[in-house]
This record gives sequence, structure tokens and C-alpha cells, in this order.
Amino acid sequence: MQQLVFYFFAGILVVSGTLVITVKNPVHAALFLVLAFFASAGVWLLLEAEFLAITLVLVYVGAVMVLFLFVVMMLDINLTPLREGFARFLPVGAAVAFLMITAMVLAVGPRYFGADRVAEAVQHPAGYSNTRELGRVLYTDYLYPFEIAAVILLVAIVAAIALTLRPKRQTKAQKPEEQVAVRRADRVRLVKMAPDERQ
Repeated sequence: MQQLVFYFFAGILVVSGTLVITVKNPVHAALFLVLAFFASAGVWLLLEAEFLAITLVLVYVGAVMVLFLFVVMMLDINLTPLREGFARFLPVGAAVAFLMITAMVLAVGPRYFGADRVAEAVQHPAGYSNTRELGRVLYTDYLYPFEIAAVILLVAIVAAIALTLRPKRQTKAQKPEEQVAVRRADRVRLVKMAPDERQ
């Protein structure tokens, strides 16, 4: 039964992932990516990785993909250049995809991936906590890579804020201290004009 469920979610994941890069409408591509995330969460649930599955659904589907959908639907994307470039770059994309699949098979291999591995992985006692085990491995075996990744993300956040707050030459910013210190003579000028004799 577990193998059938695994192949069901794996088939949905492969089909939806293929449709993400082949459909012409970007809104449909984003929706197929949401379906791929749900299928990945189902495979992770089979591996008893409940925390990662819920995090994938909440963070990516609940936040990131909603933002993508809003951006794609708000932008007026011209689909004609996208359709013209698909056939031209298809051989290069197929070659890169083949190389990536070959590298993944050579690096991972059938010993660590597949339905048999899923069936072997689900053998834990009733009190097993995936979140506790993930935290233990993350803060013991992978402590330094975790801290390095946290520092890199912090630097990226600071850099994004610094780039956003940079003063732009095209916009004029208000200076409240100059507005408060202004005098009437600086802004108002009385002009004497001769009366109109026709009236």
C-alpha cells in the first residue's frame, strides 16, 4: 500500500513538474507548481517528515506561491515572445535536464531513493518525533553549516534593505527641518500693480 501511495504522489509530482515548464500560461504554471509542492509534501509524509511537509505547504504554498500568483496576475505579460523562444531553447533545456538527472542518479543512486527506501524508512516507534530528530541533527551534526547559512541570509537581508533605502536621484525627498524653519518672507512676495484704468 505504501508503494502504491508513493508512486501515486511521485507520478503527480513528475507530471505537474513537467507541466510547470511546458504550459504557456504563467498562471497555470504557478498552479501546477502548487500541485507539485502538495505532491512533495505527500512524499515527505510517507518518509515521516511531517515537519518538513507542513513547512513546505505553509511557507511555499501559503505564502510564496500566493505572492507569485499575485505578481503574475497583476503584470501584463506578453506571451508571444515566450512561445517563440520555447522551441528554440528546447534542445538545450533537454540536454541540461538529462545531465541533471544523470548527476542525481549517480550521486543518490537506487539505494537511497525509491519506493523500497520509503518502505524501509517507515519503521519508527509510536513516540517518534520528526521535529525533535530534525532539531537534534541540525544543531549537532550540521551546526556550523546551519550557522553559516543563517549569516549568509542575514547579510542578504541587510543588503536588500540597504539597496532599498538608498536615495534616488530621480525622486525628491522632503526635508521637515527646512519646512519648519521657513519664514513668510521666503515664501510670500507682495507685488504692487497699477490699477486698471478701464474699470
